[in-house]
Amino acid sequence: MKNDVKDTLARIHALSGKERRTIMKQLFGFAKYFKFQFGISIFFALLLSVINVLLPRMLQYFMDHYLTNMSTNMQMILVFAAVYAIATVLKAITQFVQIFFFSMGAERTLEKIRSDIFAKIHTLSLSYFDKTPAGSIVSRVTNDTKTLFDFWYLFLWIIVAAFSMISAFIAMVSVNLYLALATALFVLALYFLVWLYQRLSSKIYQNLREYLSQINTKLNESLMGISIIQQFGQQKRMTNEFENRNGAYFLMRNKMININALLLYPTISLMFALAEVVSLSGFGIESTHVLVQAGVIYAFLSYQENFFNPLSDVMNFLSFFQDGMIAGYRLLHLFDNQETAPQQNESSLATITEGKIEFKHVTFAYEPGVPVLKDVSFVVQPGQTVAFVGHTGSGKSSIINIMLRFYEFGEGQILIDDHDIRDYSTQELRKKMGLVIQEPYLFYGDIAKNIRMFDDKITDEQIEQAGKFVDADDFIQNLPGKYHAKVSERGASFSTGQRQLISFARTIVRNPKILILDEATANIDPQTEQSITVGMSKMRDDRTTIAIAHRLSTVQDADQILVLNHGQIIEHGTHEELLAKGGHYAELYALQSADATQI
Repeated sequence: MKNDVKDTLARIHALSGKERRTIMKQLFGFAKYFKFQFGISIFFALLLSVINVLLPRMLQYFMDHYLTNMSTNMQMILVFAAVYAIATVLKAITQFVQIFFFSMGAERTLEKIRSDIFAKIHTLSLSYFDKTPAGSIVSRVTNDTKTLFDFWYLFLWIIVAAFSMISAFIAMVSVNLYLALATALFVLALYFLVWLYQRLSSKIYQNLREYLSQINTKLNESLMGISIIQQFGQQKRMTNEFENRNGAYFLMRNKMININALLLYPTISLMFALAEVVSLSGFGIESTHVLVQAGVIYAFLSYQENFFNPLSDVMNFLSFFQDGMIAGYRLLHLFDNQETAPQQNESSLATITEGKIEFKHVTFAYEPGVPVLKDVSFVVQPGQTVAFVGHTGSGKSSIINIMLRFYEFGEGQILIDDHDIRDYSTQELRKKMGLVIQEPYLFYGDIAKNIRMFDDKITDEQIEQAGKFVDADDFIQNLPGKYHAKVSERGASFSTGQRQLISFARTIVRNPKILILDEATANIDPQTEQSITVGMSKMRDDRTTIAIAHRLSTVQDADQILVLNHGQIIEHGTHEELLAKGGHYAELYALQSADATQI
């Protein structure tokens, strides 16, 4: 994990200027959907720069033409005060509209990015999740998208600064050309400081993203394994590991704060102070030759302030540029990921009617060059029950994974009702194939929602019928709320057996043509297993069933048992036939029978 993060950060650091511009162009591609909000914000930013020029000019005119005139009456003073107050209120309204519409555009852009990245995640193949920590994915959807909000604001302040600096410089030129040019020279010094800041902050931001990703991964790991951590008394060790990562993140943030404090706002304040000194010195020298009106000095210093103030905002948000580039790179890298789920012919109208399954010389590997299934061939006739048995790692679950199209297989062919499995739409496969896995997962809500799985076409009556069918109705009826009883996260308030029964009902309510049981009773106690045996038998009636079994006693009545070893089928036959052969299956059965006798 740590090496992957470092490799990613190294690639980001090595990005050329052209590649960085490409990242920004792609990110701004999301903002085009909300160009109306951004357009209004930019228009009001332009209007604000005009107001910032007019207000000092108004005061200059009033100071030089009225305050120096002893005949100015109170009425004139009050009229000017009212006009200036109205102009100030208009400036405040302009600032509000500018920030409001930009914030709305930025939030909606982030909402779209977050929604698109969430949708993209659900198109990726399971192989991506096999090698990517969940904490890293969560960090991209949450932290990286949030980082982009500040990234957008940097560009708002760049636009505001551009308008303000241009208008302020033109206004300064109209007052004093030479002092305006002298003020502009300070921009060159600021450009050097920006370059220096980028050089110093780049490496720090890379480390910040690495430590933050590690924190998210460690937090996710701790939450998912909290029961194991407590069981083995690992709280202190996990806390120490988290504190080490959190402490490293804190130290790096501290370095970043030091650089920001040195090179951002204080630097702008220093430049502004020096520019004021130069300007006041210039006016002082000029006043030895000609009369310099107070209003002119005030107006020039005000324009000078308008020239530097937006730069303060830009420099403050400049700290988010590198962070935004890293976040943008990570998000776009995920968007560009081509490890999508296996593709189906989604326009196909082919339907699964019989449930015949055939594997022809199928080879499959999770990693290139390391096959886990080797030249696997078998046929399951409609309505038959076929069981796969073998040691852990023999390839049993891999057969299920490629048949359900969680992974793309390599060589060979998989046929359903004599049609290539790729010729069926994903919807048809999901509708006609029902899967019950070893570790049942329940979602937060109630039992009915977990059985229905958000399919509004499934009625409450069908849900109850499914519960009765799999023998889950007895315990559900005793719950407060019955089928609307609350389900906590992951169904923690139910026993493993109860969660599995709900999972059975979830599958059977859709009336699949092909039933797949992936060690569905492995975590159920013998008493619960006996109570659902009848339901399991009924589930298999008139359905093609593929069962992966750890306990051989659960598949003795299968029409055919296939024995796997190192990704190859080494034996096949009925329970009695395989025992008579005295081969690998017979050894497994004898071993389990001996274990059961000892218990």
